[in-house]
Amino acid sequence: MDRLRAEHAALRERITAGDAKAVERQRGLGKHTARERLDMLLDAGSFTEIDQFRRHQASGRKLTDHRPHTDGVVAGSGTIEGRRVFVYAQDFTVFGGSLGQAHAAKIRKVMDLALATGAPLIGLNDSGGARIQEGVLALHGYGGIFRRQVAASGVIPQISVVLGPCAGGAAYSPALADFTFMVRDTAKMYLTGPDVVAAVSGERVSHEELGGADVHGGQSGVATVVHDDEESCLADVRYLVSLLPANNLDPAPRLPERGAAGDERPRLAELVPPEPSKPYDMRDVVAELVDDGDFFEVHEGWAANVICALARIDGDVVGVVGNQPMVLSGVLDRAASQKAARFVRFCDAFAIPLVTLVDVPGFLPGTEQEHAGVIRHGAQLLYAYCEASVPRIQVILRKAYGGAYIVMDSRSIGTDLSLAWPTNEIAVMGAQGAVDVLFRRDLAAAADPERLRRELVAEYTEQLMHPHYAAERGLVDDVIDPAHTRAAVAGGLAMLRDKRVQGPRRKHGNVPL
Repeated sequence: MDRLRAEHAALRERITAGDAKAVERQRGLGKHTARERLDMLLDAGSFTEIDQFRRHQASGRKLTDHRPHTDGVVAGSGTIEGRRVFVYAQDFTVFGGSLGQAHAAKIRKVMDLALATGAPLIGLNDSGGARIQEGVLALHGYGGIFRRQVAASGVIPQISVVLGPCAGGAAYSPALADFTFMVRDTAKMYLTGPDVVAAVSGERVSHEELGGADVHGGQSGVATVVHDDEESCLADVRYLVSLLPANNLDPAPRLPERGAAGDERPRLAELVPPEPSKPYDMRDVVAELVDDGDFFEVHEGWAANVICALARIDGDVVGVVGNQPMVLSGVLDRAASQKAARFVRFCDAFAIPLVTLVDVPGFLPGTEQEHAGVIRHGAQLLYAYCEASVPRIQVILRKAYGGAYIVMDSRSIGTDLSLAWPTNEIAVMGAQGAVDVLFRRDLAAAADPERLRRELVAEYTEQLMHPHYAAERGLVDDVIDPAHTRAAVAGGLAMLRDKRVQGPRRKHGNVPL
């Protein structure tokens, strides 16, 4: 038995250490090993590995005589701040992290355990793609992973972290996750690489230009968060997990109350100019509303005209959606609509209340937007809010015009509590535009059209856009002092905490994708 113990310990040590030359090459690329990444992500000493001795059973050239243990992926479970998660980390030092039959089976086992126990799933991606030598079995392995991701969607949080190449079919796994993190310079994600692009289209493009972190963080919207290094990236994953429920049946982690119900924030009135056309940073408003000014923003670099963030108000986790007047005046366009819709659906799936901060002049006009399907994308956001059964609070800071007002969780589509500042302007359009449409002939015939326009704008504003117009008609529940916003939202969340909604019986709706 002593001999067997010694042999077993030596084998485990060799597996854990890995191939020295391969590890050196990995570090030469500016990347950590799979096990080092797990050490950074998980609580110290909490990782339990499964299938450490797994080896591929395939045959053929370059496979029969090379059967390393783990088969290129380290899988198992650990804790983050004491809370259970399941995780797999692809090991680029073994077969370039490529996915074969055994590799896929390990990932599927971890996914099945995560779903069975109701714990978040985290995947650390660093892979050259499908293992070509195993042919269709590798593709079959990917299909089984994707099917499980879809089955787990809305049941357990799924986080994908891209720390190296993620090419071909492998790219669909981060795309199916709830949150996707990427690291600049080392992470690359695309369906077809630069060589294929050049062969098919003649276009010459680098790996970074084709699928780097900034491309997916700022243009495609595939990356939720982008970081400069692995350490800060994995630390941010830990922070995100601290805000998420373990599954769709458990509540999000709650911290002690912070006395928000009596917390006045007079700075809010200073942050937001009363003039509807003057810009300000909605992030400053969010920071005043949430506990400690701390929030986790998603898709910061993509569709920046709308802000989506997870935060806490009085200890409770909430999802915040807000127009961003600093970018495109806060208009909604197709990308912003899609970004907000996905975030709203995530929050609804995991019972996270929604707070919507409204300051929107409308949808972005133009042929480019119309031809690219802004109607369809706007309908996605509309659908997401209408379907959401979590507590929903709308706060109208300034302008809320046209269809964009409706879409931003208005009373008409089911918000539970609508609050407005005294600076609110809720209308089909701004007073200037309305007067130009309604009194076009009068203005054209007037001796002094500018004077008449000013008079008509003032009259229209006084009659149809005064601060209490919507409240008088029951479309706004209260007009509040900006300084009382944090307290009013906290009180509303407490009031709605036990909200229950029973939807109609159906297989599923048909989202306008």
